[in-house]
Parts: sequence; structure tokens; C-alpha cells
Amino acid sequence: MGAAKTAFVLAGGGSLGAVQVGMLKALCRARITPDLVVGASVGAINAAYYAAAPDESGVAQLERIWLNLRRSDVFPLSTSDTLLCLLGRRDFLAQPDPLRALIATRLPYRNLEDAALPCHVVATDALDGREVILSTGDAADALLASAAIPAVFPSVVIDGRPLMDGGIASNTPISAAIELGATRVLILPTGTPCALQEPPHGALAIALHAINLLAMRQLLADVDRFAQRCELVVLPPLCPLAINTFDFSHTAELIQRAEKAASHWLQNGMQRLQGKDPHWLLAPHRHRPGHG
Repeated sequence: MGAAKTAFVLAGGGSLGAVQVGMLKALCRARITPDLVVGASVGAINAAYYAAAPDESGVAQLERIWLNLRRSDVFPLSTSDTLLCLLGRRDFLAQPDPLRALIATRLPYRNLEDAALPCHVVATDALDGREVILSTGDAADALLASAAIPAVFPSVVIDGRPLMDGGIASNTPISAAIELGATRVLILPTGTPCALQEPPHGALAIALHAINLLAMRQLLADVDRFAQRCELVVLPPLCPLAINTFDFSHTAELIQRAEKAASHWLQNGMQRLQGKDPHWLLAPHRHRPGHG
């Protein structure tokens, strides 16, 4: 038997990726560090920044980036782009240039293999739907590929292979972490907006919400699927949560709540997800007004 290897696995979830910043703050304070990080979609971006400096100062830098992030920095929608898409002149709604610029100017390494901590980015083959693990090469290309939501952003071609959002193949890439040799997997989910009283408004907002709902169902299935293959630990997602994945106006609140919840969980012994008891946090559920 080889030495135990711990992986942090960071899920996708749009603006709810801010939750992972709070979780990472609590984990760093508790001196819990991984041997590698694996991420998909926004989780890949968080993983890459964390891998640059996997300590409290590095997470503080990631927090500053999130606190200054606006929706237009990620989804720069315009009337002309929308029209071109509707007319069939383009197969995506938003230009990825602002997100690429954010990555290029704030990520302190160029290639994935240059990160201080091994960082693996999960994308999806746009032709056959297979999970693709990117561990070397241009970090910006890999992150844009992992975050390339179909019809929202263009696919990214890497080594002749068109790639799209990693969340399509595996929003919480537990399988990738196990394939990379992890024997202990800490999953950082972004959570599901379980306290919304109506669906988000706007085509893109509702699409992202739907992807998030599917992703959490997949996470629940994957926890059961891989529980016997490694030690699986899932940090508790925020609940109740009434913020959708397209809303970037509650970042500070999400970070603060997630840090507090994760710290409390750590102080209470990092309960493993086992049996059926904690599954209600991951399974589809709803909170009515006035009911926590």
C-alpha cells in the first residue's frame, strides 16, 4: 500500500463558487492541506488560484479577487452578441475575453505544472462527452475550457480536441481525483439554492440554475458510487440558500457564511457522509418562507 494521498475536489456552480473561498479559509486555518486539487468549471478556477499559494495568504488573495468580481467580468453579454447567436452567425452568447484577461493578469503562473500544488482541471470533450483531465499546459486555456458553458462560451481547442464545461462530464470530479491516485477526497460543493421562492429570471440565469440542480443530483449519486473506493468527506453546503448561480451581488455574505459553517463542522470532528442521515443536505429539498 502506498502513502495516503488527499485531494480537494472543487465543484462548479457559477457565482456560488464564492462558497468555496470560505471553505478554503476554514481548512487553511485548521492546517488541513491536500496533496493535489481537482476542479471543474468555477471550481477549476478556484482550484488553480488556491494551487498557486495553498495557504492563508493565497486564499486571502483569492478572496480579494472574488470580492471585486462582477457579473460582467464573467458574463459580458451584449445585444450584438445575442443577435449574432440567434441568427446562427455564432454558437455562443458571451465573449470569453474578460475572463481570460482576469485569469492571465491574476494567476501567478502560466502552465498548470508550474503551480505550487499539483492542479488538475476537468473539461468535457465536446464531441463524445468524455471527461478530460488537464494537468499540464497553458492554465488559461485549461480554465476557459473547463468553464466553457455550452451556448454561453465558445469551446476551447486543446491539442486538437474541442473542450467545453467540465461540469457536463462531472461537475464534482471525484472520479478524476481517484484516477489521479487520491485515497482521501474532500469535496467542496457550491450547494443548491434551496430557499428560492421562484425560478431565477432570464434565460441564462435559469439555464445555470438547471445545470446546478443536475450537478447536485450527480454529486449525491457519485458519493454513493465512490464511497467504497476511497475515503469521501463532503464539506456541508450552505443551507438554507436563497442566492442563484447567476447572482454575483452576495459574494461577501457567501464567503462569511461558508467559513463559519466549515469552521463549525471542523470543530465537530469532520463528520463523514455515511448512511442516509446527512444526505438531505445534498438531496433535492426546499424551504418555505419562515422555515429555516
